[in-house]
Amino acid sequence: MKTLELFQLLEQHQDKSLVFEYAPGQLVRANYHITEVKHLTVDSVDCGSQTDNWNETIIQLWESPNELGKTEYMSVYKALAILKKVGKMKPYVLDAEAKIEYSNTAFHTAQLFINDFEISGKQLIIKLGVEQTDCKAKEACGVAEVLQPIGSTVEPCCSPDGNCC
Repeated sequence: MKTLELFQLLEQHQDKSLVFEYAPGQLVRANYHITEVKHLTVDSVDCGSQTDNWNETIIQLWESPNELGKTEYMSVYKALAILKKVGKMKPYVLDAEAKIEYSNTAFHTAQLFINDFEISGKQLIIKLGVEQTDCKAKEACGVAEVLQPIGSTVEPCCSPDGNCC
């Protein structure tokens, strides 16, 4: 989801509580805070020597240990106010991919994609997910799209004998 799409979604549901589902059936606890907003520009070179760049908006969530018993989630209205304040200090790139950075004691720190949302009663539930890493230069590196069985003669993308590294 792009940053603009996220903001439009939040604008439409300001009367709801903002809930994040970081894995199927696993919710960020109600004691979360928005602790940081990162405006990233990624400038990359892949294993096929191709350059790329893009922007990301990373919204970091943190569960406060001082509020473990909290049961009411942050309102969309409050979250939107925080994000608007950030935008006045450092403008957003509205076509940047929006991600949520999160971890807890049972889940490693990850930058999660916003895959979907659901309205459930008075809650706006943002459904997060991960994307697998991938080789962007499969064609240049001679990597088949379909996984080869073990023992295959296909060279790995960046082997010392390959044309990528």
